[in-house]
Amino acid sequence: MSEHSPTASAVTALVEAATAAPSMHNAQPWRFRYAAATCTLELRPDPDRSMPRADPDDRALHLGCGAALFNLRVAAAHAGRHPQTALLPDPDDPQLLATVRLAATDRPSPGLAALYPAIPQRHTSRRPFADQDIPAELRDRLSGAARAEGAELAFPDPWHAAHLLDLVADAEGRDSLDPSRFEDVARWTRLGDASSPDGIPEYAFGPRKRDGAAPVRDFAGRRPGADRGSAAFEGVPHIALLGTAHDGRADWLRAGQAMERVLLLATLADLATAITSHALEWPDLRELVRDPTSAMGHVQILLRLGYGPPGPATPRRPVHEVLQIDT
Repeated sequence: MSEHSPTASAVTALVEAATAAPSMHNAQPWRFRYAAATCTLELRPDPDRSMPRADPDDRALHLGCGAALFNLRVAAAHAGRHPQTALLPDPDDPQLLATVRLAATDRPSPGLAALYPAIPQRHTSRRPFADQDIPAELRDRLSGAARAEGAELAFPDPWHAAHLLDLVADAEGRDSLDPSRFEDVARWTRLGDASSPDGIPEYAFGPRKRDGAAPVRDFAGRRPGADRGSAAFEGVPHIALLGTAHDGRADWLRAGQAMERVLLLATLADLATAITSHALEWPDLRELVRDPTSAMGHVQILLRLGYGPPGPATPRRPVHEVLQIDT
Protein backbone atom coordinates (compact mmCIF):
# COMPACT_ATOMS: atom_id res chain seq x y z
CA MET A 1 0.00 0.00 0.00
CA SER A 2 1.53 3.35 -1.00
CA GLU A 3 2.16 5.98 1.65
CA HIS A 4 -0.07 9.05 1.38
CA SER A 5 -1.11 11.81 3.70
CA PRO A 6 -4.71 11.85 4.91
CA THR A 7 -6.82 14.83 3.93
CA ALA A 8 -7.41 17.74 6.25
CA SER A 9 -10.96 16.54 6.83
CA ALA A 10 -9.71 13.06 7.71
CA VAL A 11 -7.22 14.50 10.22
CA THR A 12 -9.96 16.67 11.68
CA ALA A 13 -12.15 13.59 12.16
CA LEU A 14 -9.32 11.80 13.98
CA VAL A 15 -8.77 14.71 16.35
CA GLU A 16 -12.50 15.05 16.91
CA ALA A 17 -12.50 11.44 18.14
CA ALA A 18 -9.46 12.16 20.30
CA THR A 19 -11.17 15.06 22.02
CA ALA A 20 -14.08 12.87 23.13
CA ALA A 21 -11.73 11.61 25.87
CA PRO A 22 -12.37 12.31 29.54
CA SER A 23 -10.29 14.84 31.43
CA MET A 24 -10.34 16.28 34.91
CA HIS A 25 -13.46 18.48 35.20
CA ASN A 26 -13.75 18.22 31.40
CA ALA A 27 -11.12 20.92 31.00
CA GLN A 28 -9.90 19.31 27.74
CA PRO A 29 -6.24 20.25 28.29
CA TRP A 30 -4.83 19.27 24.87
CA ARG A 31 -3.60 20.78 21.64
CA PHE A 32 -2.77 19.01 18.38
CA ARG A 33 -0.60 20.00 15.43
CA TYR A 34 -0.50 18.04 12.18
CA ALA A 35 2.48 18.09 9.80
CA ALA A 36 1.31 16.88 6.42
CA ALA A 37 4.88 16.46 5.17
CA THR A 38 5.52 13.66 7.67
CA CYS A 39 1.93 12.48 8.27
CA THR A 40 2.53 13.17 11.96
CA LEU A 41 0.31 14.57 14.71
CA GLU A 42 1.88 16.23 17.73
CA LEU A 43 0.15 16.31 21.11
CA ARG A 44 0.89 19.12 23.55
CA PRO A 45 -0.78 20.29 26.77
CA ASP A 46 -2.79 23.48 27.06
CA PRO A 47 -1.34 25.09 30.21
CA ASP A 48 -4.28 27.48 30.50
CA ARG A 49 -6.41 24.45 31.38
CA SER A 50 -4.36 23.20 34.30
CA MET A 51 -5.68 22.82 37.86
CA PRO A 52 -3.30 24.66 40.21
CA ARG A 53 -5.16 23.59 43.37
CA ALA A 54 -6.19 20.02 42.62
CA ASP A 55 -3.40 19.08 40.20
CA PRO A 56 -0.33 21.24 40.88
CA ASP A 57 2.11 18.83 39.20
CA ASP A 58 -0.14 18.33 36.12
CA ARG A 59 -0.42 14.59 36.70
CA ALA A 60 -4.16 14.57 35.94
CA LEU A 61 -3.55 16.84 32.94
CA HIS A 62 -1.21 14.18 31.54
CA LEU A 63 -3.81 11.48 32.19
CA GLY A 64 -6.38 13.42 30.17
CA CYS A 65 -3.92 13.95 27.33
CA GLY A 66 -3.05 10.25 27.45
CA ALA A 67 -6.74 9.38 27.13
CA ALA A 68 -7.04 11.67 24.09
CA LEU A 69 -3.93 10.04 22.64
CA PHE A 70 -5.50 6.61 22.99
CA ASN A 71 -8.70 7.75 21.26
CA LEU A 72 -6.55 9.10 18.45
CA ARG A 73 -4.85 5.72 18.06
CA VAL A 74 -8.22 3.96 18.01
CA ALA A 75 -9.63 6.34 15.41
CA ALA A 76 -6.51 5.98 13.27
CA ALA A 77 -6.77 2.20 13.33
CA HIS A 78 -10.45 2.45 12.44
CA ALA A 79 -9.47 4.63 9.47
CA GLY A 80 -7.03 2.00 8.25
CA ARG A 81 -3.88 3.64 9.59
CA HIS A 82 -1.10 2.33 11.80
CA PRO A 83 -0.54 4.93 14.56
CA GLN A 84 3.20 4.86 15.23
CA THR A 85 3.32 6.51 18.66
CA ALA A 86 6.21 7.94 20.66
CA LEU A 87 5.87 9.41 24.17
CA LEU A 88 7.94 12.45 25.15
CA PRO A 89 10.05 12.03 22.01
CA ASP A 90 12.19 15.17 22.31
CA PRO A 91 14.15 15.92 25.52
CA ASP A 92 14.70 19.47 24.25
CA ASP A 93 10.94 20.03 23.87
CA PRO A 94 9.34 18.87 27.13
CA GLN A 95 5.95 20.24 26.11
CA LEU A 96 5.80 17.73 23.26
CA LEU A 97 3.90 14.93 24.99
CA ALA A 98 3.63 12.54 22.06
CA THR A 99 3.86 12.15 18.32
CA VAL A 100 1.66 9.88 16.23
CA ARG A 101 2.73 9.10 12.69
CA LEU A 102 -0.30 8.04 10.65
CA ALA A 103 1.38 5.31 8.64
CA ALA A 104 -0.53 3.63 5.85
CA THR A 105 -0.92 -0.11 6.36
CA ASP A 106 -2.64 -3.16 4.98
CA ARG A 107 -3.06 -4.45 8.53
CA PRO A 108 -4.61 -1.91 10.90
CA SER A 109 -4.86 -3.15 14.48
CA PRO A 110 -8.19 -4.98 14.87
CA GLY A 111 -7.94 -4.71 18.66
CA LEU A 112 -7.81 -0.93 18.54
CA ALA A 113 -10.31 -0.51 15.72
CA ALA A 114 -12.89 -2.66 17.54
CA LEU A 115 -13.05 -0.05 20.31
CA TYR A 116 -14.00 2.78 17.95
CA PRO A 117 -17.82 2.50 18.39
CA ALA A 118 -17.39 3.12 22.12
CA ILE A 119 -15.77 6.54 21.67
CA PRO A 120 -19.03 8.47 21.14
CA GLN A 121 -20.88 6.21 23.61
CA ARG A 122 -18.55 6.63 26.60
CA HIS A 123 -19.76 9.28 29.03
CA THR A 124 -19.12 9.70 32.73
CA SER A 125 -22.17 8.66 34.75
CA ARG A 126 -22.82 10.28 38.12
CA ARG A 127 -26.04 8.37 38.67
CA PRO A 128 -26.71 5.34 40.89
CA PHE A 129 -25.56 1.94 39.67
CA ALA A 130 -27.19 -1.39 40.49
CA ASP A 131 -25.93 -3.50 43.37
CA GLN A 132 -24.92 -6.15 40.86
CA ASP A 133 -21.63 -8.00 40.55
CA ILE A 134 -19.35 -7.56 37.57
CA PRO A 135 -18.47 -11.03 36.22
CA ALA A 136 -14.95 -12.22 36.93
CA GLU A 137 -14.35 -12.83 33.23
CA LEU A 138 -15.14 -9.19 32.46
CA ARG A 139 -12.93 -7.97 35.27
CA ASP A 140 -10.08 -10.03 33.82
CA ARG A 141 -10.62 -8.51 30.38
CA LEU A 142 -10.59 -5.00 31.83
CA SER A 143 -7.37 -5.76 33.71
CA GLY A 144 -5.88 -7.11 30.49
CA ALA A 145 -6.79 -3.89 28.71
CA ALA A 146 -4.81 -1.89 31.27
CA ARG A 147 -1.81 -4.22 30.97
CA ALA A 148 -1.83 -3.79 27.20
CA GLU A 149 -0.99 -0.11 27.81
CA GLY A 150 1.67 -0.70 30.45
CA ALA A 151 -0.51 -0.19 33.52
CA GLU A 152 -2.32 -2.32 36.08
CA LEU A 153 -5.99 -2.43 37.02
CA ALA A 154 -6.87 -3.93 40.40
CA PHE A 155 -10.22 -4.58 42.02
CA PRO A 156 -9.72 -4.18 45.79
CA ASP A 157 -11.00 -6.66 48.33
CA PRO A 158 -13.84 -5.52 50.63
CA TRP A 159 -11.49 -4.28 53.35
CA HIS A 160 -9.43 -2.15 50.96
CA ALA A 161 -12.55 -0.87 49.18
CA ALA A 162 -13.96 0.34 52.50
CA HIS A 163 -10.61 2.00 53.23
CA LEU A 164 -10.75 3.80 49.86
CA LEU A 165 -14.21 5.15 50.60
CA ASP A 166 -12.94 6.44 53.94
CA LEU A 167 -10.14 8.27 52.14
CA VAL A 168 -12.61 9.86 49.72
CA ALA A 169 -14.69 11.02 52.70
CA ASP A 170 -11.51 12.41 54.27
CA ALA A 171 -10.77 14.39 51.10
CA GLU A 172 -14.32 15.75 51.06
CA GLY A 173 -14.00 16.83 54.68
CA ARG A 174 -10.71 18.57 54.08
CA ASP A 175 -12.07 20.41 51.06
CA SER A 176 -15.04 21.66 53.07
CA LEU A 177 -12.65 23.30 55.53
CA ASP A 178 -10.55 25.03 52.86
CA PRO A 179 -12.58 27.20 50.45
CA SER A 180 -9.57 27.62 48.17
CA ARG A 181 -9.76 23.92 47.30
CA PHE A 182 -13.04 24.61 45.53
CA GLU A 183 -11.53 27.12 43.10
CA ASP A 184 -10.81 24.62 40.34
CA VAL A 185 -14.27 23.06 40.65
CA ALA A 186 -15.92 26.49 40.55
CA ARG A 187 -13.95 27.43 37.44
CA TRP A 188 -14.86 24.29 35.51
CA THR A 189 -18.49 23.69 36.48
CA ARG A 190 -21.35 25.41 34.67
CA LEU A 191 -24.32 26.21 36.87
CA GLY A 192 -27.25 27.13 34.66
CA ASP A 193 -25.04 27.40 31.56
CA ALA A 194 -25.26 24.62 28.98
CA SER A 195 -23.67 26.67 26.19
CA SER A 196 -20.02 26.45 27.25
CA PRO A 197 -17.88 24.09 25.11
CA ASP A 198 -15.97 22.79 28.13
CA GLY A 199 -16.33 22.07 31.82
CA ILE A 200 -19.09 20.08 33.52
CA PRO A 201 -22.59 21.38 32.81
CA GLU A 202 -25.15 21.26 35.59
CA TYR A 203 -27.21 18.62 33.80
CA ALA A 204 -24.26 16.20 34.14
CA PHE A 205 -23.85 16.63 37.92
CA GLY A 206 -26.28 13.80 38.66
CA PRO A 207 -28.56 13.72 41.70
CA ARG A 208 -27.39 14.52 45.20
CA LYS A 209 -26.49 11.40 47.16
CA ARG A 210 -29.17 10.67 49.71
CA ASP A 211 -27.79 7.29 50.73
CA GLY A 212 -25.23 4.73 49.64
CA ALA A 213 -21.47 4.45 49.55
CA ALA A 214 -20.57 5.37 45.95
CA PRO A 215 -17.76 7.95 45.71
CA VAL A 216 -19.74 10.58 43.81
CA ARG A 217 -18.51 14.16 43.99
CA ASP A 218 -21.06 16.92 44.47
CA PHE A 219 -19.91 19.51 41.96
CA ALA A 220 -22.55 22.00 43.04
CA GLY A 221 -21.15 22.29 46.54
CA ARG A 222 -23.02 24.91 48.51
CA ARG A 223 -23.82 27.01 45.47
CA PRO A 224 -27.49 27.50 44.65
CA GLY A 225 -28.69 25.78 41.52
CA ALA A 226 -31.52 23.85 39.94
CA ASP A 227 -33.08 21.13 42.05
CA ARG A 228 -31.31 17.98 40.91
CA GLY A 229 -33.21 15.79 43.33
CA SER A 230 -31.56 13.10 45.42
CA ALA A 231 -31.12 9.36 45.06
CA ALA A 232 -29.87 6.31 46.89
CA PHE A 233 -26.62 5.09 45.36
CA GLU A 234 -25.21 1.58 45.47
CA GLY A 235 -24.26 0.28 48.89
CA VAL A 236 -21.27 -1.71 47.63
CA PRO A 237 -19.74 0.24 44.74
CA HIS A 238 -17.37 -1.46 42.33
CA ILE A 239 -14.13 0.49 42.48
CA ALA A 240 -11.00 -0.29 40.53
CA LEU A 241 -7.54 1.19 40.98
CA LEU A 242 -5.47 1.94 37.92
CA GLY A 243 -1.78 2.41 38.53
CA THR A 244 1.74 2.17 37.22
CA ALA A 245 5.07 0.90 38.48
CA HIS A 246 6.65 4.34 38.34
CA ASP A 247 5.38 7.91 38.62
CA GLY A 248 6.95 10.02 35.88
CA ARG A 249 5.38 11.94 33.03
CA ALA A 250 5.59 9.01 30.62
CA ASP A 251 3.90 6.82 33.24
CA TRP A 252 1.05 9.35 33.54
CA LEU A 253 0.58 9.29 29.76
CA ARG A 254 0.56 5.49 29.77
CA ALA A 255 -1.96 5.51 32.60
CA GLY A 256 -4.21 7.87 30.65
CA GLN A 257 -4.11 5.56 27.66
CA ALA A 258 -4.80 2.54 29.86
CA MET A 259 -7.67 4.34 31.57
CA GLU A 260 -9.33 5.10 28.25
CA ARG A 261 -8.77 1.59 26.93
CA VAL A 262 -10.48 0.20 30.04
CA LEU A 263 -13.34 2.71 29.82
CA LEU A 264 -14.00 1.98 26.14
CA LEU A 265 -13.97 -1.76 26.70
CA ALA A 266 -16.28 -1.35 29.70
CA THR A 267 -18.64 0.75 27.59
CA LEU A 268 -18.85 -1.97 24.94
CA ALA A 269 -19.63 -4.44 27.74
CA ASP A 270 -22.65 -2.31 28.78
CA LEU A 271 -21.02 -1.00 31.95
CA ALA A 272 -21.59 2.55 33.12
CA THR A 273 -18.35 4.24 34.11
CA ALA A 274 -17.01 7.15 36.10
CA ILE A 275 -13.58 8.33 37.19
CA THR A 276 -12.72 9.88 40.52
CA SER A 277 -9.55 11.60 41.64
CA HIS A 278 -10.75 13.17 44.88
CA ALA A 279 -8.59 11.19 47.31
CA LEU A 280 -5.62 11.44 44.92
CA GLU A 281 -5.63 15.24 45.01
CA TRP A 282 -4.06 15.20 48.48
CA PRO A 283 -0.49 13.80 48.35
CA ASP A 284 -0.67 12.13 51.76
CA LEU A 285 -4.01 10.49 50.95
CA ARG A 286 -2.70 9.32 47.59
CA GLU A 287 0.00 7.38 49.41
CA LEU A 288 -2.67 5.66 51.49
CA VAL A 289 -4.84 4.74 48.48
CA ARG A 290 -2.40 2.09 47.36
CA ASP A 291 -2.85 -1.43 48.72
CA PRO A 292 0.44 -2.13 50.54
CA THR A 293 0.11 -5.84 49.78
CA SER A 294 -0.06 -5.29 46.02
CA ALA A 295 2.69 -4.81 43.47
CA MET A 296 1.13 -1.61 42.13
CA GLY A 297 3.63 1.15 42.65
CA HIS A 298 1.56 4.32 42.18
CA VAL A 299 -2.21 4.70 41.89
CA GLN A 300 -3.08 7.16 39.14
CA ILE A 301 -6.90 7.14 39.08
CA LEU A 302 -9.89 5.38 40.62
CA LEU A 303 -12.66 4.02 38.42
CA ARG A 304 -16.26 3.42 39.44
CA LEU A 305 -17.90 0.75 37.31
CA GLY A 306 -21.31 -0.84 37.33
CA TYR A 307 -24.59 -1.52 35.64
CA GLY A 308 -26.69 1.59 35.43
CA PRO A 309 -27.73 4.51 33.26
CA PRO A 310 -25.02 5.97 31.06
CA GLY A 311 -24.07 9.55 31.64
CA PRO A 312 -25.13 12.36 29.32
CA ALA A 313 -22.79 13.70 26.67
CA THR A 314 -20.83 16.71 27.85
CA PRO A 315 -19.69 19.51 25.52
CA ARG A 316 -16.48 19.52 23.55
CA ARG A 317 -14.49 22.40 22.13
CA PRO A 318 -14.66 22.87 18.35
CA VAL A 319 -11.83 21.00 16.70
CA HIS A 320 -10.49 24.15 15.03
CA GLU A 321 -9.67 25.48 18.51
CA VAL A 322 -7.39 22.55 19.37
CA LEU A 323 -5.95 21.53 15.96
CA GLN A 324 -3.40 23.27 13.77
CA ILE A 325 -2.72 21.77 10.33
CA ASP A 326 0.58 22.56 8.60
CA THR A 327 0.23 21.70 4.92
